Amino acid sequence: MALDILLVEDDAAVREVLAVPLQKAGFNVIEAADVREARAALLQQLPDLILLDWMLPDVSGVEWARSLKSAPHTRNIPIIMLTARGEEEDRVKGLEVGADDYVTKPFSPRELIARIRAVLRRTTPTSSDEPVEVDGLRLDPVSHRVTAHGANVEVGPTEYRLLHFFMTHQDRVFTRGQLLDNVWGTNVYVEERTVDVHIRRLRIALSGSGHDALVQTIRGAGYRFSRQP
Repeated sequence: MALDILLVEDDAAVREVLAVPLQKAGFNVIEAADVREARAALLQQLPDLILLDWMLPDVSGVEWARSLKSAPHTRNIPIIMLTARGEEEDRVKGLEVGADDYVTKPFSPRELIARIRAVLRRTTPTSSDEPVEVDGLRLDPVSHRVTAHGANVEVGPTEYRLLHFFMTHQDRVFTRGQLLDNVWGTNVYVEERTVDVHIRRLRIALSGSGHDALVQTIRGAGYRFSRQP
């Protein structure tokens, strides 16, 4: 599955120069000309990484980076600052607000892609065997067990895979087709409505502990797993 990159840059020509090689490298690029557009994009789904220009027309990129890193639902999104300000003081300021890397203009798309992949390697969990937990709901891939506040939760094999995918991709909206590709696999043909059946079964399994509300229906878009309403 292609990773989503939110590119926040006010210069349309620069966005185009960056977006094309990023897409060729396999990334899905979401473009925003300022922080207002970027905030609207975040309401739709959380990206895997943000490329953020320092100088923006409405809010400074470095100030928005500080805001993102202080908010619980966005603090884990890696940020790479893009800027013409190459002085050491500016680089330090960018990193101090929580940016994961700092790329000074001009730079080549090849260098930027290498930086992106390096940041993603550092910030993406390396082991799918690590337990994941959200509000007392815990999934342990090693024991293949789901518990809610310590009590076992009985889920079927498909619901287990669906829950694992959701819990490791929180706060992002997925269409039925994307869920089919990632949970059932691209070589399996099933109707998209099959997803609805298993979502319903998963919610029933989680309802006893009150965790069914974490699996949210986004009308006209798909499904999202989030503790945010």
